[in-house]
Amino acid sequence: MSAEARLKERGIILPALPPPGGNYVPGMIHNGMLFLAGQGPVLEDGSLATGQVGKDVSISDAHFHARRTGLVLLSAARHVLGSLDKVERVINVFGMVNAVPGFGQHPEVINGCSELFIEVFGENGRHARAAVGMGSLPRNISVEITAIFAVKP
Repeated sequence: MSAEARLKERGIILPALPPPGGNYVPGMIHNGMLFLAGQGPVLEDGSLATGQVGKDVSISDAHFHARRTGLVLLSAARHVLGSLDKVERVINVFGMVNAVPGFGQHPEVINGCSELFIEVFGENGRHARAAVGMGSLPRNISVEITAIFAVKP
């Protein structure tokens, strides 16, 4: 089943892509790879999910925020490619969690994005990944994620 068909079958709606906040683009193709700029968790109402995980944000809420961030990344990929069906596979995810010192459950948070990519792309959604903690993130967002996708020739 194609990625676009999976989205439709599961009732997954991609959020509007937020405008870039600087001199960069949401994604760029180079040598058959789509490099996606870091995105944050855009909630259903269009606002950004903010706060430090382990203080203001629970692990389960942060997991949801990572899923929402994954949806924004998919929106960026569709924006650049025209269709998610042009994604051959997810190669890499780099997840950053705005967390209190000593927090150690970054992988559980970023799983929200990883699980989404597997849901949308099947086995081709499995990827290499890093999940790390940060002392802060732009606009105090709870999660920021970048990704690299291989593009079909």
